[in-house]
Amino acid sequence: MAATAPAQTIVTRFAPSPTGRLHLGHAHSALLGWRIAREAGGRFLLRIEDIDPVRCRPEYTEGILEDLAWLGLDWDGAPRIQSRHLPEYRAVLERLQGEGLLYPCFCTRADIAREVAAIGHAPHGPDGVLYPGTCRRLSAAERATRMASGEPYALRLDMQAAIARLEGPLSFEEEGRGRLRCDPARFGDVVLARKDIPASYHLCVTHDDALQGVTLVTRAEDLLPATDLHRLLQTLLGWPEPRYHHHPLLMGPDGKRLSKRDKAPTLAALREAGHSPAAVREMAFGGAAQARP
Repeated sequence: MAATAPAQTIVTRFAPSPTGRLHLGHAHSALLGWRIAREAGGRFLLRIEDIDPVRCRPEYTEGILEDLAWLGLDWDGAPRIQSRHLPEYRAVLERLQGEGLLYPCFCTRADIAREVAAIGHAPHGPDGVLYPGTCRRLSAAERATRMASGEPYALRLDMQAAIARLEGPLSFEEEGRGRLRCDPARFGDVVLARKDIPASYHLCVTHDDALQGVTLVTRAEDLLPATDLHRLLQTLLGWPEPRYHHHPLLMGPDGKRLSKRDKAPTLAALREAGHSPAAVREMAFGGAAQARP
C-alpha cells in the first residue's frame, strides 16, 4: 500500500499594528485565527507590524500582549517584531530593484495632485487616486543625479513591468468561495518604500507570511482587494501561496465599523468596566457587536 502524504499543518497569524489599544474587531480577528489553528492542531503566530515609526508606540505593543493574554489566547514562539527586521525587507527591495521592477519617485503629494489635475481625470484604485507615472518616465541619468543630490524619494513598483513577468493570470483560494481572479494592475505603481517608512505593509506582510510558513491568512474583508497585490509580490519573489479567509467586519450598535479612528471601545476599557474575558469573547462573536453579512 502506498504511503499517504501527511496533511499540511495549518499555520495562522494575528498581525496588529501598535497604533492604539485593541478593540472588539481585533478580538474577533485574533480569536478566529487562534480557534482555526488550535482546532486543527496547528500553529498560531503573533506578529507586531510596527514599521511606521510615527504612529506605532512600544506601549501599544505591550497593551496588545496584555489584552491577548487576558482574553485567554496563546501563540507559538516569540512574537515577530517587524521593526527588528528592516535589513530583511531592504534585501527584498534591492532584489526587486536589481530586476528592474522598482523606480525612484520624487513626487510629493502636491506634485501628484497637480499632475492629476493637468490630466483632467483621476483614475482610482483600491488605495485611492492612481499615480500617473510621472517619475517612471525619467531617464536613468536623471534618476541617478537626483538620488545622488539627496533629494527624497519613494520606491514604486513598475506595475507594467511586473505584470509582464507573469506567465499567466493570478488567482487565490478564498475559504468558502473557491479561486478568485486577481487584478493587481488596478493598484497602479504602488509605493513599496519611502523615506519615513522603510518598507510598505504590502511588502512586509507578504515577506513575513512566506518566512513564517503561514498557510491560512485570516483577516478582515476590507483587506480582500490587497490580496491581488500580495499574490503578485508572492509570484515575483517565488514565495508560496497561502489560502485566505477574509472575515466580515465587526459593526457597532450604530451600524458603523468598529475602528480606532471612531474610538471603538477598547478591550482595556471593557476589562476596567468589569467584563470578563468570556463575556468579551462572546461580544467579539456576535454579542454587543455584529458581523456585517
